[in-house]
Amino acid sequence: MLTLVLAVATVILLAASTLGRIPVHQWWARICEFPRLQIASLAAVCLVLSLFAAPDWRLGLVLVNALVIAVQLRRILPYTRLMPIKVKRTEKDGDPQRCVTLLVANVLTPNRDAPKLIEQIKAHQPDVVLTLESDNWWQNQLDPVLDEGWPHSVKVPLDNLYGMHLYSRLPLEEAEIRWLIQDDIPSIHAWLRLPSGERVRFYALHPRPPAPSESETSLWRDGELLLVGQMIDQHPQPTLAAGDLNDVAWSRSTRMFCRVSHMMDPRRGRGMFSTFHAKYPFLRWPLDHIFVSEHFTLTRMQRLEEIGSDHFPFMATLCLQPSRKDEHDAPEADGEDRQDAAETIDEAQQQRQGS
Repeated sequence: MLTLVLAVATVILLAASTLGRIPVHQWWARICEFPRLQIASLAAVCLVLSLFAAPDWRLGLVLVNALVIAVQLRRILPYTRLMPIKVKRTEKDGDPQRCVTLLVANVLTPNRDAPKLIEQIKAHQPDVVLTLESDNWWQNQLDPVLDEGWPHSVKVPLDNLYGMHLYSRLPLEEAEIRWLIQDDIPSIHAWLRLPSGERVRFYALHPRPPAPSESETSLWRDGELLLVGQMIDQHPQPTLAAGDLNDVAWSRSTRMFCRVSHMMDPRRGRGMFSTFHAKYPFLRWPLDHIFVSEHFTLTRMQRLEEIGSDHFPFMATLCLQPSRKDEHDAPEADGEDRQDAAETIDEAQQQRQGS
């Protein structure tokens, strides 16, 4: 019986690992990219138990589970402390006038624990607060608290789980709300004016996830990410991009976004900082992101306490140090990446026109 159970479990884990590598947009394939750590952990358990399987099956089960572990570790190891950091640390010469602290919080629209988020904002005093899934109720809770200390804002209250609010101590310039791929999914594009007087381009994103209740394909999500990646690539200035991407750090689409845009993930070499799901410790992965151009170094980054949402807030302090950009190994897209990105964007835009 043990051998049969292990064989079935091993086949399922191998199938999930294989589906995660297939370059298609169907949700049932893309969802397999999310639980890589969980798949690797289950494969490790199966590998150990395989030592007690029937002799004729033992070697095969051990080898297949070892293969599954290797496939998964290849993607998740860069987001552990075992690998080199991607975004360099801010040294003591970092000028506070050139630094920005950004807090990203998917509040979960039905959640009514606004005091928990407000308490953390007051405690950590970020320069910029980005909330996602925030509707009019959330705006009514946050405005009285944040409008004075964070007077610059862009507010998009929606009741479709894709509202967003941007509150900032720093002046917001040329701020605009754009609907890039879908008419009900906003994004915020703006410039942040640092105390030093320098400007930083900022993108706030929350694309629709590939899931049966949301979208049967990842095409719209991938198209939006890659379209923003193209925008960043065309204007190589100091840039921050943040939000709930409904995509994990190690996915094919997120890695392609980084290559197309030359943006870097400060998680790499530091840890996963998994922000979802706040209620289920075994089912957690990094869904909320802050990406930076090579002009920045990282002072600190942390996952904050739960706020009643299914996401943890995520916060980072970044310093503009363009003199150190040569220390970074920013990702680069090749011709195939650019062609794939262009085709994905075109397909997503065509589907939008046909919907």
